[in-house]
Amino acid sequence: MAREDVAITTRSKIDPAKEMEKMMITTRAGGAYIPPHRLRQMQQQVTDKSSDQYQRITWEALKKSINGLINKINIANIKMIVPELFGENLVRGRGLFCRSLMRAQSASIRFTPVYAAVAAVINTKVPDVGALLLARLVVQFRRAFRRNDKTVCLAVCTFIAHLTNQLVVHEILSLQVLALLLQNPTDDSVEIAVGFMREVGAHLANVSPKPNNAIFETFRSILHEGKIDKRTQYMIEVLFQVRKDKFKDNQPIVEELDLVEEEDQITHYIGLDDDDLDVEERLNVFKFDPDYEENEQRYAELKNEILGEGSDDESDESDESGSEEDSEEDSEDEEEKRMEIQDKTNADIIELRRKIYLTVMSSVDYEECCHKLMKLNIQEGQEIELCNMIIECCSQERTFLKYYGLMAERFCKMNRVWGENFTLAFNEVYETVHRYETNRLRNIAKLFAHLFFTDSIAWTCLSIIRLTEEDTTSASRIFVKILFTEVSEFLGLKKLKERIEDPFMAEYFQGMFPKDNPKNTRFAINYWTSIGLGALTEDLREWLRTAPQQIMRKRRADGDSSSDSSDSSSDSDSDSSSGSDSDSDSSSGSSSGSSSGSDSESDSGSSSSGSSYYDRRKRRRR
Repeated sequence: MAREDVAITTRSKIDPAKEMEKMMITTRAGGAYIPPHRLRQMQQQVTDKSSDQYQRITWEALKKSINGLINKINIANIKMIVPELFGENLVRGRGLFCRSLMRAQSASIRFTPVYAAVAAVINTKVPDVGALLLARLVVQFRRAFRRNDKTVCLAVCTFIAHLTNQLVVHEILSLQVLALLLQNPTDDSVEIAVGFMREVGAHLANVSPKPNNAIFETFRSILHEGKIDKRTQYMIEVLFQVRKDKFKDNQPIVEELDLVEEEDQITHYIGLDDDDLDVEERLNVFKFDPDYEENEQRYAELKNEILGEGSDDESDESDESGSEEDSEEDSEDEEEKRMEIQDKTNADIIELRRKIYLTVMSSVDYEECCHKLMKLNIQEGQEIELCNMIIECCSQERTFLKYYGLMAERFCKMNRVWGENFTLAFNEVYETVHRYETNRLRNIAKLFAHLFFTDSIAWTCLSIIRLTEEDTTSASRIFVKILFTEVSEFLGLKKLKERIEDPFMAEYFQGMFPKDNPKNTRFAINYWTSIGLGALTEDLREWLRTAPQQIMRKRRADGDSSSDSSDSSSDSDSDSSSGSDSDSDSSSGSSSGSSSGSDSESDSGSSSSGSSYYDRRKRRRR
């Protein structure tokens, strides 16, 4: 019993701070293993934040937390792990973060894209972390290259490649690495360069095509020289095949890891031969900080700003102040909406047109092409871009290909929206037809002819055509000629004439067959006859034959209507006089003689008037 009492009193007299300090420095790694329950007891007993013991405890906790988060990160949970990483003091532990990230990457190279994505997100908010990581990678590559350490070189090059894809570092570093590896080619250096190029080649092809082509020419010369091993030669041949396939299996950034907008990323310009690179090895070990509390407070503010969290004081405010903050936030949101930058460069339209062009040119037949095009994410209002691209691709061919007509027909019959857009495209083409060359004009006319004789678009859009000498140009006349010649060839002249003479469509075709002026009618008749479609002008010829009589009748009708109006006014004026003379008329009517006597008097009157007429003519002759 006495020995147990002595042991208890001895333990109670031990200072926990001294015991913890002793446990921290007993090993060469900087500390001994402390059970979790024992560590919690020590943290509870050490409350002085300015003390060395407290800072050491928090340092060990920070190191353990960063290692744990990086070790369990993957594509599925990266969006949840990154906020937790920002919750740790990455300014104080940036050395720990870089060391842990580099160790994890070298241990599992296939997870390199994930670690590069994490570094890209951290770099946007804490650029010092990204700069330190790149400096350490460059220095590590130099050492490994001098020592001919193939494994480390391969891991570091892979990490640099994916950081280049994420725009954390400028592509000049990748080009310098490739130049160094291929300067004095060996089997190992060429193998590392091939692996590096497969990871970063797609990005370099987009941002630096000329240096990228020079690198591939260097690979080609190495291959032709044949001084390297057969296995390495085969790797270069595979690389050229990958390039030919446009790096389809080695995309720069996987969609799930594209977490940072290009304009938000901070790119570091670090060269392979920079001499002022500081790896800051002192950040890997604990160092007492006299301004610990102040620095922790600063990072807490930075963390709140990054994660959008509020302080504890704001959560304890009253409801009135909370409502005021809500109103202020609403006003700030409105201001942000007003200040929102709109992209007017049409980058999305250009990208959509590029995808449509590549799909159209790479498809075997029109059914496959339509199937692929329907899978594209075409937003509402962008349908006209697809129609314009089909027309543009068709116009670029040497001769008309039915492939484009069948494709346009399929889209028009698939949905009414596509038909309306092709109608708008037809109107736009006809208005700007003078800008096209003859070959392009011929292909476009045959494309729309296919749509017309298959009834893919409505014939009512032909109302835009007006065949007069003033309203047409040489280009528009050629366009209409090719259009209707092609339609007549497929429908036949008889069916085409029936379509033209349809009474329900007459108002839409009156521009092509004008009846407003004989001059315009003659021009239209001559035009249709010259292109071999004179049978369509029978109605126009009949109208032109009777045009003078119709014009005279119209003028007479207009004159009669004006005389009728004058007669009606004169009749209204004479009504009063006829009313006053009614009595005298009635009396004269009652005293009149027989009808025969009145007839004889009228005959004599007419003969006397006739004789006087001839007498006047004789006198004129004399």
